[in-house]
Amino acid sequence: MKRREIREHLFLMLFCNDFYEAEELKEQAELYLNSVELRKEEGLFEEEGCSISEDDKIYLKSRFLDVICHLEEIDSMIETASTGWKLNRIGKEELTIMRLAVYEMKFDEEVPTKVAINEAVELAKKYGEDSARSFVNGILAKIAE
Repeated sequence: MKRREIREHLFLMLFCNDFYEAEELKEQAELYLNSVELRKEEGLFEEEGCSISEDDKIYLKSRFLDVICHLEEIDSMIETASTGWKLNRIGKEELTIMRLAVYEMKFDEEVPTKVAINEAVELAKKYGEDSARSFVNGILAKIAE
């Protein structure tokens, strides 16, 4: 599976974070991963051949849980960089995109910062409001400094 596909799956898994209790997250991640074939048929993913191997599922679950483990620290960085904005005022899509990007920037040595920001902007174009990409880019640029 390509990095972009992994990132999109992680975004969709993390988006559910604010809608479930902490003890339900692992189960929700499992349900998501098991329903990908149905989601592919509904046309949610751009790639025709989008499927998740068992190795990909293990990797996605691991990354998902790692992001959740760092969430308090990630949210603190986002709140500090988004001067004048509380996290509860930021759109759920944009917040989730930034959480994933900050995780990649600060806790994943395999992803260069510029790539994490660029990919976050691409996700914002696809899932966020029209102004989301510039907002996401601005906040992430502050965090990258």
